[in-house]
Amino acid sequence: MSDQPRRPRKPGKPYRRPKKDPVRVLAFEALRAVDERDAYANLVLPPLLRRAREGGDFDARDAALATELVYGTLRRQGTYDAVVAACVDRPLREVDPPVLDVLGLGTHQLLGTRIPTHAAVSASVDLARVVLGDGRAKFVNAVLRKVAQHDLDGWLERVAPPYDEDPEDHLAVVHSHPRWVVSALWDSLGGGRAGIEDLLRADNERPEVTLVARPGRATTEELLGEEAALPGRWSPYAVRLSEGGEPGAIPAVADGRAGVQDEGSQLVALAVANAPLDGPDHRWLDGCAGPGGKAALLAALAAERGAALLASEKQPHRAGLVAKALAGNPGPYQVVAADGTRPPWRPGSFDRVLVDVPCTGLGALRRRPEARWRRRPDDLDGFAPLQRGLLRGALESVRVGGVVGYATCSPHLAETRAVVADLLKQFPDTELLDARPLLPGVPELGEGPDVQLWPHLHGTDAMYLALIRRTG
Repeated sequence: MSDQPRRPRKPGKPYRRPKKDPVRVLAFEALRAVDERDAYANLVLPPLLRRAREGGDFDARDAALATELVYGTLRRQGTYDAVVAACVDRPLREVDPPVLDVLGLGTHQLLGTRIPTHAAVSASVDLARVVLGDGRAKFVNAVLRKVAQHDLDGWLERVAPPYDEDPEDHLAVVHSHPRWVVSALWDSLGGGRAGIEDLLRADNERPEVTLVARPGRATTEELLGEEAALPGRWSPYAVRLSEGGEPGAIPAVADGRAGVQDEGSQLVALAVANAPLDGPDHRWLDGCAGPGGKAALLAALAAERGAALLASEKQPHRAGLVAKALAGNPGPYQVVAADGTRPPWRPGSFDRVLVDVPCTGLGALRRRPEARWRRRPDDLDGFAPLQRGLLRGALESVRVGGVVGYATCSPHLAETRAVVADLLKQFPDTELLDARPLLPGVPELGEGPDVQLWPHLHGTDAMYLALIRRTG
């Protein structure tokens, strides 16, 4: 034991141990996973919440707050970064990412929730002390006190350029989208300021959980018996859970008779299933079947008509997910791991083909808000050959008189109409069908013949669909 006398504590406030708040620590862990591992919050958050509930730390209110903190921070990241940048004396790239995550969580509590200012700052500083240490917690405290000097509208007046001087940059800051995404969405949507602002606003809203009752296996009446369940807007098989909840706890979902599926995705599958054919209707193909939502709906519809579905997915682990989604389907089906750009089956083997191609995912920013910050314009060049190759493989796989549905969860013109136009030139013995009558009751579908759905107009992901018939 040392003989040196203890140093007297300096006068001032006594040292207070930071309070470990499990809700905010969990939200921080989720944000770090999104940043460090390129994970998606909708995949990271559920197991974290489940573990917290099993540990006895969480109740339903805690889970709801943690979810709001994570998704709210990700959705408004661009806006909050602009605010924080105005409150620090260095470029944001020189601030450690974990510190930025704590600042983002704190800024969202101050500007995007009804949490009182003192509580938001205090809880964020305590979180910083737990996960970053006392030194960097002082920095967090100083920055958040500056953030707290104005509300969100006040900050937007300070950090967003005027609309008249730079419309796209103004919208990018106000609605928290990268400028290039604003530009791309505006080009696809057309129209003036009101429409694009409505779309960007819808991207920042929490989407409802939508279920699909797989035909012949479950009914919407069964699902409507769940608490806070509402009928779908457009799909006859859709049920909306207005208060979210845990779909996996619903018996029909747990045993695969129903599933979680956006209504836009359901509409695409239904349109392909109901498109008019010339000739027989026995063999259907889902050429990009992973992870299996559309394939499960198509398989159920095919079974009702005595048709068989082949579900093809290149990645073996995703093919396994498809097999799981289709398990229990009453009709004939097969799941294979195959490359749709080089089909292993004979040309002209199928009556109906759906290819929902990999894309930038700009149509699902409500569900995956982090994707807007992760994607880059040059990603389009990477997807372009694959999208064209898959549509080419689909057109080779369908018989004369059969129909191909080209779908993508992106409204970007380079991933939608440009791809279709290129392949129609390569396959002159084809024609575009008018897809709009195959979405009965759905308004504002444009001039056709293809269809673009929108979050702000239809309450769905921004799904695109073109229907192409082989004519010779």
